[in-house]
Amino acid sequence: MKILLVEDNADIAASLAEELSDNDWDFAINGLQGFRLAQTHHYDLILLDLNLPGMDGLVLCSRLREAGVNTPIIMLTARDTREDLLAGLTAGADDYIVKPFDLDELRLRIGAVVRRCSGQGFVQTLTYKDIKLDLHSHKAFRAGVELLLPPVCFALLTCLMRHPGKLLGREELERALWPEGPPDDDVLRKHIYLLRQKLDKPFPEKRIHTQARKGYRLL
Repeated sequence: MKILLVEDNADIAASLAEELSDNDWDFAINGLQGFRLAQTHHYDLILLDLNLPGMDGLVLCSRLREAGVNTPIIMLTARDTREDLLAGLTAGADDYIVKPFDLDELRLRIGAVVRRCSGQGFVQTLTYKDIKLDLHSHKAFRAGVELLLPPVCFALLTCLMRHPGKLLGREELERALWPEGPPDDDVLRKHIYLLRQKLDKPFPEKRIHTQARKGYRLL
């Protein structure tokens, strides 16, 4: 199983990786790094601390769900009130474990969440008409032809593919791609242009459509 651990405490991260060493681990030490990894890599599970620098765990969880990331998420936190539990589940977590926790219980919770989410949390490919995305290998195809996409263009196409036919506003796409804010006001338009050069220009029918001053949709 491939697990993303978003945790700023190095001792906790090392302990979990050692005790659950039969898994493949990626680590993020803050919310922004966790968001980027979860957006651009395939994971079977995300373990998420709440008190994170850069982006709070609740915000990160909510942003991931908004962006269409349906990987199972277990929150690991010292916050132990009923209100904290409800906030975590409302943000999109699949389970909520209070620190300090028993490792045997964590193993059982992980197994339960993975079983419960199987069939909905392990989407590895997205297909729409003649477009196919392999989220595990980060490869994109149209009409069987591989498209060599830069990472941001791949993430942008992933957002559009998760909501085919739906108009996605500029702010919604910018929030999904750059949660800390876009690097400049024109960056989304530039990447839409780059994506169109790869996805639409070589083919007779265009897929990305612009609605002036509102956003973009995949048709």
